[in-house]
Amino acid sequence: MDLHLHGRLDELQRDPYAHYARARHTDGLVHLAELDAWLVARDADVREVLRRPEDFSSANALRPDVLPSPAALAVLGGGFGGRPVVVTADGELHQRLRAPIVRGLSPARVAAVLPYAAERAAALVDAFAGDGEAELMSAYAMRLPGEVIGRIVGLDPADVPAVVHGGYRAEELLFRPLGEDDQVAVAEDVVTMQRVLDGYVRERHAHPREDLCTDLIASVTTPGKGELTLEQRHELVAHLQNLLLAGHLTTTALIGTTVLHLLRHRDQWELLCAEPDRIPAAIEEAARYDTALQGFRRVTTRPVTLAGTELPAGAALFVAFGGANRDAVRHPRPDTFDITRTPDRHLAFGFGVHSCPGSQLAREQLHITLRELTGRLPGLRLAEDRPVTMRPTLIHRSPQTLRLHWP
Repeated sequence: MDLHLHGRLDELQRDPYAHYARARHTDGLVHLAELDAWLVARDADVREVLRRPEDFSSANALRPDVLPSPAALAVLGGGFGGRPVVVTADGELHQRLRAPIVRGLSPARVAAVLPYAAERAAALVDAFAGDGEAELMSAYAMRLPGEVIGRIVGLDPADVPAVVHGGYRAEELLFRPLGEDDQVAVAEDVVTMQRVLDGYVRERHAHPREDLCTDLIASVTTPGKGELTLEQRHELVAHLQNLLLAGHLTTTALIGTTVLHLLRHRDQWELLCAEPDRIPAAIEEAARYDTALQGFRRVTTRPVTLAGTELPAGAALFVAFGGANRDAVRHPRPDTFDITRTPDRHLAFGFGVHSCPGSQLAREQLHITLRELTGRLPGLRLAEDRPVTMRPTLIHRSPQTLRLHWP
């Protein structure tokens, strides 16, 4: 990818909504050179793709926008993973990989972790509440979701920061243009995270516990019996890495964008402070309006026609959940942020067999967060001297930083 195209990709990632609008108002599908894919941005078309996994495979769901250099790939070769994960699998393999995650994020498991989540949320707010200002992403949003999913998986809290850091570095390596030296440094951080996770895999196999890490091991082999093969360790580390990234990156992003848009619409923030029963509707509107996971790639398994466009087998698509969530056919006044609207079924958490199994956990963390902030810091405001810049990513769209102040 040349520098000009890199610049266009960066622009698209920071604000994709104009691209989505053009695609929705163009007959058929639009091909985006920046993504080297056909853009699917209408609600009906996105749902059709997600209903037909046999025709639109997830095999390329995490295809890199930028191919790592040979030196970075050599570093990654010394780590673990590199095996199919739930978001890149189809059919029976997808069902096998997804089953322990669905069980591990069941309503009962989510309910059991909520007291811990509430305790940690309160402690994080305690740490800055008396300061009159804070950078919310680093002080709160990038911490709570990692701690919560780490608790469910069974991580020692001391290991959570390294795992969270490794998750961001993995995304950076695959989706941002970097020089070779930087790529190597990022790859080393990713491998460090993978080795931490491999340690958990081996320890939990030898000494099972009541946690999701043990559940994942049980989906591959019998915990406490025999030795794990190297292939099993690779599969389990890949599975854990994907689960942890999905468990904290998108929730972190959703916390950031939700607070951002509520504070940009002051009347709605004040309404929420006065009427906290509106928090669930505010969460749904924030998720719809500025979707954290903007979309995933798909690849056609045979010649198909979508939106009147004929696609050959092997055609790459970018299925834009964020585009569908701004489609006026389903959402009247789609570009208006309005927490009083009657929520309609949006696609912020996907749809069909690949719908997000952690959506309820994410919603609960948003509810806890908004209850804390509206109840304790109703005077929150965006810092006027700190313009908000969005992260250049379609995987977890969020503010890079979110500087807030209050009386």
